[in-house]
Amino acid sequence: MFTGIVSDIGTIKAAEARGDLRVVVDTAYDTAGIDLGASISCSGVCLTVVDKGPGWFAVDVSGETTSRTAQGQWSAGRRLNLERAMKLGEELGGHIVTGHVDGVAEVVEIAPDGDSQRIAIRVPGDLAPFLAAKGSVAVDGVSLTVNTVEDRADGTRFTINLIPHTQKVTTLGGLAPGQPVNIEIDVLARYLQRMEHYRAKAG
Repeated sequence: MFTGIVSDIGTIKAAEARGDLRVVVDTAYDTAGIDLGASISCSGVCLTVVDKGPGWFAVDVSGETTSRTAQGQWSAGRRLNLERAMKLGEELGGHIVTGHVDGVAEVVEIAPDGDSQRIAIRVPGDLAPFLAAKGSVAVDGVSLTVNTVEDRADGTRFTINLIPHTQKVTTLGGLAPGQPVNIEIDVLARYLQRMEHYRAKAG
């Protein structure tokens, strides 16, 4: 489990196909304190550390994962939002994030809003029912509050605000229109939707 509070921005040093894709990530983490087998969220994707050294760790990314995450995310030079798995008793600063991406969305508009940026993101139709104003969403692993949700002719879009701090400490400050992003819906919304499905069947 994660909280969606990014604690480092890593950079992919190398990506090599070995059946699965072996990805080596440069990081500011003290990797001496990271066990092999530990989970790290990489731009919203929960991955297992399979190798490490001073200032870097390696993960294996399956074909299933590459097919369900943002195009180009696993290429050398790509920056990743990193978060280590939460420990019991730690402060839950964002919201509960599983590291299981629900879909890939597209940034459609970025506009200044005071010192912040207001970003509009278009989501696949199957994710639209899980988004609500003032609810939570993880975008590339970052816990954010949904400002608005709007159904339009070209699909459903939601907006978020990025304060200067979030722009600085995550990769989201470098987003551009047309860019794909990983989306994880709020786990509570997922279960509520499932409950409604069974309530409707029973009714």
